[in-house]
Amino acid sequence: METRLYFIRHAHSVYTPDERERPLSESGYADAQHVKEVLENERISRVLSSPYKRAVQTVEPLARSVGSGIELMEGFRERQLSEGPVDDFAAAIAKVWSDEDYAFQGGESNREAKARGVAAALEVLERYPGERIAIGTHGNLMVLVMNHFDSRYGVEFWRELAMPDIYCLRFDGVELAGVERIGITVAGP
Repeated sequence: METRLYFIRHAHSVYTPDERERPLSESGYADAQHVKEVLENERISRVLSSPYKRAVQTVEPLARSVGSGIELMEGFRERQLSEGPVDDFAAAIAKVWSDEDYAFQGGESNREAKARGVAAALEVLERYPGERIAIGTHGNLMVLVMNHFDSRYGVEFWRELAMPDIYCLRFDGVELAGVERIGITVAGP
């Protein structure tokens, strides 16, 4: 029985230091509508999301279209890179991807964040076998989950993601059967 998880990296957001409450930008709202339009015909049965506002706002139009609420799952929140801002974001990301056990003070290592995200994905696969489920999430966490199932997905893949971006992971039970990028035209920041 095939289960499809549609991982949706959130649309462009307005920067605020409050990670949980960072909202979508004007172009992000337009892109959330595109997400809905692209996925309307995929027979999505339910919508899940990271509790972070930008992820929820990205999947809200889709949830309304599907006629479903949004089930929030803490396991799909973005990885905590550090307890505060880092001086060089690109270098910090390179560091955590080069050493899966390295964590900045107050942050999660790739191993920790991946374990959390994979546990959430496996929970979804167990609870909703055979369904097609949209999941609003974040780029780094999405790629960490994908990397667990297929090591080809790493930091270089993450660097190429758009905002928003959609990847459909097809599963036979808990075994990855395939990955497909769902094309979407984005408004951009």
